[in-house]
Amino acid sequence: MRLRNIPGSREAIAENRWCIQESEQLKGSWHQVFGNDHPVHVEIGMGKGRFLMALARENPRNNYIGIEKYSSVLLRALQKMEEAPLENIRFIRMDAETVSNIFQKGEVERIYLNFSDPWPKDRHARRRLTSRQFFARYDSILKPDGHVEFKTDNQGLFDFSLEEVKEAGWKLDGCTRDLHHDETMNQGNIMTEYEERFSAMGNPIFKLIASR
Repeated sequence: MRLRNIPGSREAIAENRWCIQESEQLKGSWHQVFGNDHPVHVEIGMGKGRFLMALARENPRNNYIGIEKYSSVLLRALQKMEEAPLENIRFIRMDAETVSNIFQKGEVERIYLNFSDPWPKDRHARRRLTSRQFFARYDSILKPDGHVEFKTDNQGLFDFSLEEVKEAGWKLDGCTRDLHHDETMNQGNIMTEYEERFSAMGNPIFKLIASR
């Protein structure tokens, strides 16, 4: 279970140089934050940052932005950054529903969704990060050839996501129900903390890649 209530976490985040404050003012200007014109990739619900930091280390010519709602979780990522700084990463504490307020159309090249909250009750379906409502938000910030990558161990959420890709008018560029045994889809895969844990339990990992 995620830690969500560490006293002083919000204050620590506000003072940390890796965490962007007043991010809405940077819409359309993220290249200025990084000081280059490299592609921008975004992970929504980045947790403690393991996946994003591994990507950033392997791809120094990409810029990465991690979005996390919970201060106490984001604080863990910031602590890791202090130990091993990476200049091509920044973090934002925010709710994913306002992501289109942060980036302008065509500003983001790729979006990663890893082991997102399944929101199991039907009345909460629109809150799922792979709902058609969220695909509309992604459409408003991605480049024309941009992609969304989604991984989960939750079969129900994955089945829902496949339907939502279609309902949103997007297309599947890749899909597997057993990532770690799919030679093509697993190539270059970076495991998250959840992925490592669920895989060790024998759970298959589902993955899809979608574009417009």
